[in-house]
Amino acid sequence: MFSLSHVRARMSSAAILAMTLAALAGCSDEKTETKAIIRPVKVIEIAQSQDTRTLTYAGSVRARVEMNLGFRINGKISERLVDVGDKVKSGDLLARIDSADYALSVRSAKASLDAAERQVETTELARNRAEQLFAKNVSSKSQLEQATLSYDQAVATRDSARSALDQAKNQVSYTDLKSDQNGIVTAVNADVGQVVGSGTPVVTVAVDGEKEVLIAIPEVDITQFKPGKMVKASFWSDATLTLQGKVREVAGSADPQSRTFAVRVSLPNDPKVLLGMTANIEASADSVRQLVSIPLTALTKKDDRPIVWTVDRTAETVHSRMVTIADFTGDGVRVAEGLKPGDVVVSAGTQFMTEGLKVKLEGMAAKQSAAADAATLTR
Repeated sequence: MFSLSHVRARMSSAAILAMTLAALAGCSDEKTETKAIIRPVKVIEIAQSQDTRTLTYAGSVRARVEMNLGFRINGKISERLVDVGDKVKSGDLLARIDSADYALSVRSAKASLDAAERQVETTELARNRAEQLFAKNVSSKSQLEQATLSYDQAVATRDSARSALDQAKNQVSYTDLKSDQNGIVTAVNADVGQVVGSGTPVVTVAVDGEKEVLIAIPEVDITQFKPGKMVKASFWSDATLTLQGKVREVAGSADPQSRTFAVRVSLPNDPKVLLGMTANIEASADSVRQLVSIPLTALTKKDDRPIVWTVDRTAETVHSRMVTIADFTGDGVRVAEGLKPGDVVVSAGTQFMTEGLKVKLEGMAAKQSAAADAATLTR
């Protein structure tokens, strides 16, 4: 039999062993807690979105006023006195058509006028004779009235013949095509020997003075252009030349073929700007949609839905968030919904993320501007 002292010694040993095991278990738990995973991550911060975007369209410089000059009569062109690029002044002769037939019309009208004037003289004598006879009671009043009527008809015929002669002379003068204003010839549409009708454009003259740029705007952006809007004009021929232009005119309907609207932008007078130059017109416009641009590596999927991992900076934990993709770019993806300025998004290593995972930020990357790619549209 064991003695009382021996039993007490055995119990003390067991207690000590239990306490030792408990201490070891506590140390094991403490070590486990201290080994909790804190994963370093690279992140980006979504910056404030841009409220405006830049629209750029190319067009050609042209004169504000262009005259398509043509003859006022039909005929065969006998001379062309100007070429494209020639400078002309008001009254300068540009082209001429054969005037032979119109000269004959003048001669015929002149002969008719001479005959009408002779008829007036004859009827005037007859009227005077009838007045004398009536005064002497030799002829009746009806004879006097008949003579007076013949005289009035002859006068009317003479006036008509005179007008016909003036018209024939005008026709001869119309055989010369002259410039109405100072300018430069930009197009020649008919040449010597060609028979043209009245009003057919023969020579186009760009009038000296204000210049403008003609651009074509698609219907999605036409609401951004209103008369009076200030824009910036740059030129391919001179990268250092930049002018402030103003929208002068916006077409009320789209071109039936191109489905674009013609917009004319007035330019200030500058000798460096020549007709026919190619110009870029830049205009600011309100953003239609606010898009956030993020790297492609920041995008992943959860339940077949696109998500990103956002960082709670206070708790230093990550959380998944569903997003709506607008489109993909060459170096990233544009998000239409799901992100806002100030959000911190994990930009790499998304496959290692779990809900509520503790993370350590390895320095904020450069802020990604919302709508940075979508805001600037270059056309």
